[in-house]
Amino acid sequence: MSQTYSVSLEKIIEAHELDVVYLPKDASDILITSSEINRPGIVLTGYTDFFDPLRIQILGWTELSFLMNMSDEERTKALGYWLSLKPAAAVITRGLEIPDYFIGACKKYEIPLLKTEKETSPFLAALIAYLNVELAPRITRHGVLVEVYGEGVLITGESGAGKSEAAIELIKRGHRLIADDAVEIRRISDKTLMGNSPSNIRHFVELRGIGIIDARRIFGMGAVKPSEKVDMVIQLEEWDSTKAYDRLGLDNEYAKILDVKVPCITVPISPGRNLAIIVETAAMNNRQKKMGYNAAKDLMVSLGMEDIQPVDKEVEIWQS
Repeated sequence: MSQTYSVSLEKIIEAHELDVVYLPKDASDILITSSEINRPGIVLTGYTDFFDPLRIQILGWTELSFLMNMSDEERTKALGYWLSLKPAAAVITRGLEIPDYFIGACKKYEIPLLKTEKETSPFLAALIAYLNVELAPRITRHGVLVEVYGEGVLITGESGAGKSEAAIELIKRGHRLIADDAVEIRRISDKTLMGNSPSNIRHFVELRGIGIIDARRIFGMGAVKPSEKVDMVIQLEEWDSTKAYDRLGLDNEYAKILDVKVPCITVPISPGRNLAIIVETAAMNNRQKKMGYNAAKDLMVSLGMEDIQPVDKEVEIWQS
């Protein structure tokens, strides 16, 4: 069974600068568990089938004017249809004046009532994007996440493989650290993963022989970033002379993280290999592939071997 995540109404109020009109209890104790948003149009007419009370309800000029044009009896009945279902919260947009009867109904049914000066559509988009991140399915795994030339690169491998050392070298070369040791990965859409660091170890890096350092304090604010998309995975492993490593990059290797396919390459490590330059090159090559150019395919065409078809291969990057 999948885990359900929540975000407090207090955090939503702070993040979107909402004005509180009425709260039945402390905002920190009101938890939102659905990233879906609803506008209670048809529900106000009495059709309540399929109504999801976990969703935040957004009302703009259309909904308020619809209520204003009703008689007192019709309005009371309409608000009863809707608010008796106990929606998570109601937000009035565009800075509209909220009628006393609306505030009274929310108090009667103990529904949190908030207000924003923002227009309805921009607020909807911002709130959905925020909830998609805050309530996204997530996992925390061992690795290092860095931003290299705008690409989010997740570096994995056994302890002592050189992940943190590569991250420090990348920082010195102008790239940015997102997370070291523990990477929290969230699936914010069917095709997008977002990675960040747990707050208690953010910006810290462990270097064997030196200890713990604070990358933000040593290298400056430009060396760190709070979060980044996971665009590719680089798996470091000790060089095995008996193993045949991919030398062309023609096949499409990928790792599946939270059911999202992410391009993946395996890099054998040995003394003398500059991991930072390898990561930079891999990031630039991945970006070229996303833009439609594949150097391996281009080489095959120039050699008259264009009939060779790439094969998709799933790579295991963490032990089960």
